[in-house]
Amino acid sequence: MIFRIVRLKFQPEKCASFEKAFSEKRQRVVGFSGCHSLKLLKETTNPTVFYTFSCWENEAALDSYRTSEVFRDLWSTIKPWFAEKAQAWSMNGIYEGENSPAGIKEIYFNQ
Repeated sequence: MIFRIVRLKFQPEKCASFEKAFSEKRQRVVGFSGCHSLKLLKETTNPTVFYTFSCWENEAALDSYRTSEVFRDLWSTIKPWFAEKAQAWSMNGIYEGENSPAGIKEIYFNQ
């Protein structure tokens, strides 16, 4: 599994447009082959900064998405609205824990 975090800072007047565009296109991203999950997050102290957090089957799946029409369509829409260059990081998972009424669920990756 590959986890991808992308930091996006928008011009203040474009934040609502970004949220609308993301809402319209998110199912195409999360439905892309090899994508396991997608989250959109917003900083608590700066409402112009968003993060996408996605989980991919492997690096090849992520690379396939990054060269796809789905990516180009979304990116060409939102890139002109950036207040600064996007930053992105890819990471391997080590541990994930979840506390729910059913108990604690733990996942160790690559073991």
